[in-house]
Amino acid sequence: MSSPVLTVMTAAVRKAARTLQRDYGELANLQVSQKAPGDYVTAADQKVDKFLREELAKARPGYAFLTEETGAVPGTDPEHRFIIDPIDGTMNFMHSVPFFAITMALERKGELVAAITYNPITDEMYSAERGGGAFLNNKRMRVAQRRDIHDTLVSYEVPHRGGQELPLSRAEISVLQARVVGIRGTGSAALSLAYVAAGRFDAMVCRNIKAWDMAAGILLVREAGGFVADPDGDKNPMESGNILATNADLLPQFKDALSKAREK
Repeated sequence: MSSPVLTVMTAAVRKAARTLQRDYGELANLQVSQKAPGDYVTAADQKVDKFLREELAKARPGYAFLTEETGAVPGTDPEHRFIIDPIDGTMNFMHSVPFFAITMALERKGELVAAITYNPITDEMYSAERGGGAFLNNKRMRVAQRRDIHDTLVSYEVPHRGGQELPLSRAEISVLQARVVGIRGTGSAALSLAYVAAGRFDAMVCRNIKAWDMAAGILLVREAGGFVADPDGDKNPMESGNILATNADLLPQFKDALSKAREK
């Protein structure tokens, strides 16, 4: 059974998703007619952000927010904060690629306690609560149990052109290509983390992302039996912006491989 707050979060996300489902089809029409979709996408982000904040504030007045579109919004309750990305994978959404998600987490006293990542096109709802496990459409999820890096399928989110982390990412991809079975990129860090939780990917690596991109995914992976870490050391990924997610056996193997890339 979901807690009352996760029920509230789920209901808000499902309502917001209706707007994205309509906008997704409309965006395809805009592209066909050769109109620039940028403003439309920005409006969709802002619309979902506003809707979620309003819906959640009705049910949990006083909670603070941290969202991609609005930034930090203080609340009267110092212990609770919703962390939201209204569309994670905006570039996919903009090109009518069905890999994007509404992703949301709740912090209590600085600890992640509830999470949702929802793909409104595939109707896949990933959810988790601290101590309660992780689920995909109400079916329990577990991370993959492979123990050798040479048997793994990995998600590596390639940075945008001109990103300062691009040289390091190229080195890391080169090292990983020599060790893993295959490398994929979804274009959505939130979905890639959810896929690790679901056992679809054995590991996920992403650099230079924000707290709202990874907050929900961190709890999903942990509650599915996995681990998250900064690939470069012991920092909190939410603070460093760099994340590695996998199982206990693979974590040191991936850390070692990525350290070799930094030596190049």
